[in-house]
Amino acid sequence: MLAPTPREKLCDAQGRPYFLWDCDLTLDAFLQKLAPGGEERDYWLCTLLRQAKPDDALSFVTLDEIREAWPRIGGRLGKAGAFWSWRVRYGAAA
Repeated sequence: MLAPTPREKLCDAQGRPYFLWDCDLTLDAFLQKLAPGGEERDYWLCTLLRQAKPDDALSFVTLDEIREAWPRIGGRLGKAGAFWSWRVRYGAAA
């Protein structure tokens, strides 16, 4: 059972999600960059998986989407990589 952060608590007063603490990007702009087929999607997917709580990350992308991107992003997740590697291997589709 997932317990994502409620949308009204996800963003600061400027509309920036907590996991984008190091850039000035609103949630709507982030969602556009995370859209399938976007040139920078892998970059923003990595940011999401590194910085957001796992339950929050899975409210933006599915586990199947992460699995599809895994060969390209698996080595770019820093400390979060071990968790997501386990989740990709053993987690049920979300």
